[in-house]
Amino acid sequence: MRARGIHHLGVAVADLEEALATYLELFGGELEHRDTVAEQGVEAAAVLIGSGRVELLAPLGDDTPIGRFLAKRGPGMHHVAYEVDDVRAALGELEVAGAELIDREPHLGLFGLQVAFVHPDAIHGVLSEVVSLDELA
Repeated sequence: MRARGIHHLGVAVADLEEALATYLELFGGELEHRDTVAEQGVEAAAVLIGSGRVELLAPLGDDTPIGRFLAKRGPGMHHVAYEVDDVRAALGELEVAGAELIDREPHLGLFGLQVAFVHPDAIHGVLSEVVSLDELA
């Protein structure tokens, strides 16, 4: 699999409004997009900082992936997302290479994009996401 680059850094936050204000004020960020992704149990905000992007993720409840993450680890870095041409093809290549997948099929992410997660054990302890700029059909 060849990634085109880092699409975003995902940061788990308890309070989206507070975190958004911090990133806008301290780093001169610009709100790019904000939405609720019910399938993933999050309200998310993409913040552009220069040529990079940080995705702030607040849980919709305690029994969601971000809710459980916050309860166990507190707020902070959640994942690194890599842009790929084709999420399904990337998942196939990762699996053949021996990477443990969390998602075997892409699902809906912020912006309506295709996303899938790779287990942190496969990437030296870092939860990783592959993202395609094509919308999920």
